[in-house]
Amino acid sequence: MSTTSAYLSVAGIDIDVVYKDIKNLHIGVYPPLGRVRVAAPLQLDDDQVRLALVQRLPWIKRKRSELEAADRQSVREMVTGESHYVWGDRLRLKVIERPGRVHLEIEGDRLRLYVSAETTADKRRALLDRWYREQLRLVIPSVISEFELRVGVEVPKWSIRRMKTKWGSCNRETGHIWFNVELARKHPESLEYIAVHEMTHLLERGHGERFTKLMDEFMPDWRSRRDHLNGSPLAHEDWSY
Repeated sequence: MSTTSAYLSVAGIDIDVVYKDIKNLHIGVYPPLGRVRVAAPLQLDDDQVRLALVQRLPWIKRKRSELEAADRQSVREMVTGESHYVWGDRLRLKVIERPGRVHLEIEGDRLRLYVSAETTADKRRALLDRWYREQLRLVIPSVISEFELRVGVEVPKWSIRRMKTKWGSCNRETGHIWFNVELARKHPESLEYIAVHEMTHLLERGHGERFTKLMDEFMPDWRSRRDHLNGSPLAHEDWSY
């Protein structure tokens, strides 16, 4: 199918447009951030698409507001009984207060946190954050090695950091890739998808036709992985543009 891509801005909203050999125009607003994507017939031009978007602007804004108000995980108090996600699995936190080494471990469907009784909620959250980073550090090297061969690029450096608007990012000049620490909460396939997504950006800067074709080649099921990632539970952080 022949396609071309464009980027429009309507009322301050950035919109991805893909022109395809289809009959009708389709507008979608997608979680978690309310990104707007349009599939438009080839015979339409940017001005016609912009007019259609202006006419549907109230609906677009309503859908984006609904996503912003969607249920998110509340701020974790780090007490026994809370739910926490690890590699896509929902685990119940069990806090064991005792002196000695502070650490976390998984036992069945429980995430066990060993801390002293006086450890504050903020310190417990910091411990969990470090533990998530450790989980990522254990698996990212093998993921990168696997997909370097498939994509045909070299990733000389990678890092983990907390990002509020992106699951990953990269520097095309240096080949440096950053992974969002939140990926440790998601299914392992999400980490693979982000790795391939960022590696593909080392070959193609934008999200146009060439980028899509490369992603189809490197990871044929990338769309379902993307949708699963965007539909998975969010942490309490403000994930907004």
